[in-house]
Amino acid sequence: MTATESAPPTAPVPPLAARARSVGGSPVRDILAVTARPEVINFAGGLPAPELFDRDGIAAAFREVLADVPSRALQYSTTEGEPTLRAGIAARVTGQGLPTSPDDLLVTTGSQQALSLLATALIEPGDTVLVESPCYLAALQVFGLAGARVVPVPGDVDGIEPAALEDAVRRERPKLLYLVPTFQNPTGRTMPAPRREEVAAVAARQGLWIIEDDPYGELRYDGTRAPWIASCPGAEDRVVLLGSFSKVMAPGLRLGWLRAPADLRRACAVAKQAADLHTPTLNQLAAARYMDVLDTHVARVRTVYGERRDAMLAGLAEALPEGSVWNRPEGGMFLWARLPDSYDTTALLPRVVAQDVAYVPGAPFYAADPDPATLRLCFVTQTPKEIEEGLRRLGRGLRG
Repeated sequence: MTATESAPPTAPVPPLAARARSVGGSPVRDILAVTARPEVINFAGGLPAPELFDRDGIAAAFREVLADVPSRALQYSTTEGEPTLRAGIAARVTGQGLPTSPDDLLVTTGSQQALSLLATALIEPGDTVLVESPCYLAALQVFGLAGARVVPVPGDVDGIEPAALEDAVRRERPKLLYLVPTFQNPTGRTMPAPRREEVAAVAARQGLWIIEDDPYGELRYDGTRAPWIASCPGAEDRVVLLGSFSKVMAPGLRLGWLRAPADLRRACAVAKQAADLHTPTLNQLAAARYMDVLDTHVARVRTVYGERRDAMLAGLAEALPEGSVWNRPEGGMFLWARLPDSYDTTALLPRVVAQDVAYVPGAPFYAADPDPATLRLCFVTQTPKEIEEGLRRLGRGLRG
């Protein structure tokens, strides 16, 4: 090519899909990246306490599987999941009050994948999805990527209000309702049993799918367990129950599951075949072995997390501005607070991070009409002493 010759013209590559352009990343993960310094006391994440992972027990389960069934553990598996793991999950769910067989279940690569599979199987672009207000942030991402129109349902300290749900169903004609009714992320609130029955009755009357996401249900520190919505009368053919081992075993295993009616479960299995063929065989078999001692491990985690919740509750009155309100979750990982109207927790965050402590502003958790004065605090990752110091720093940051 001579100096007078030019390179041939090139056309631009096609653009990203509209759904990819319109849905942003997770603000929580953005905050965690900014606050990754070891000196930061981080109330922002939703991470289990790593010092409580049963490293020895999980390592033993992997060793046993590789010694006993190496060819099976290292081979491809069925999309639906390893039979031994599905049998173990089915027995656990049945023991907690919801009769379940292994064939009712699909093992997923974390419960987040279960949510994505359901969006693929149920949602057409433009369909309406009802959610809580505020709502689990990653669910908003999933529904946004699916092209759904996401509409929040008004609620109170007990969750969505059944009358408001019925009005929203009649007005919006949604495809599904997404809920985290037990120790909700971000608020930590739990829907009482009578309201669960009312929500199930609305779904039965109005023809509505319910996705009941329950990643935190086994982390109860006090109070009485409420039954799953999936076990309420009228819910049998329209509730999908999601579960996860991330909070009770280890998130790095990436193991979750969904329990759904047969036709929907088969559609999710087809979607999973297109996504990753199956969840890692070795992880499934090791988890199935570890389930023999899971209750003992969960009991230990509950004790430690309950102490940490109490430590945070003990220090909040001094840390937060006068006029603030907050809840007392019976379990889970999160506490929700609202500062006086004059406060904007998003604007205040840089000032708080300068004190080497972090929280998550509440605004990103709202599908519409965010409340700028709210924030989420995770209490499980730090010791009581660290929580006490973190709250002192938080108070300094909020006071300026």
